[in-house]
Amino acid sequence: MLMVKSGDVKMLGLLYERYKTWLFNFFYQMNKDTDLSEDLVQNVFVRLLKYKHTYTEDSKFVTWIFQIARNESHDHYRKNKKHNKSESIEDVAYKLSDQQNVQSEIEDVESIKLLHRAIDKLSFEKKEIIVLSKLRQLQYREIGKIIGCSEANARIKAHRAFKELKAMYLTMQN
Repeated sequence: MLMVKSGDVKMLGLLYERYKTWLFNFFYQMNKDTDLSEDLVQNVFVRLLKYKHTYTEDSKFVTWIFQIARNESHDHYRKNKKHNKSESIEDVAYKLSDQQNVQSEIEDVESIKLLHRAIDKLSFEKKEIIVLSKLRQLQYREIGKIIGCSEANARIKAHRAFKELKAMYLTMQN
């Protein structure tokens, strides 16, 4: 950057190659828009050239360029604030989640994957009962008709299938 500051503008290309991906990822995480992120990266380098005289050796270049990027992001948001559609709470819920909620969601997804793997290890008949009763939410009377047994027998088979599924899940979890 010191060479750019002293007038060697050709070195700006090297800085661009080194930092364009970092800046793009920064902007993309903020706005989830590829085209906008690319435009903002370009704007940062225009600003970098415009304000090259403000760079000093006292600060790290990365810190300085990300300050410019942050300012570019804020300026863009302020200029386009009135044009932005309001987002529903569902669209921004991930932004509001704290780290504990994010961790909990990750654990929930992993538990569901593990449960599906445990179901896959069951015999066809037990898997069928679980799918019909819990995933398709059929009543035991309907399940009995489907598999050719009484409602009481379907209930017993479901109980045994869930007991085996629980044991399989706990074994796989450990």
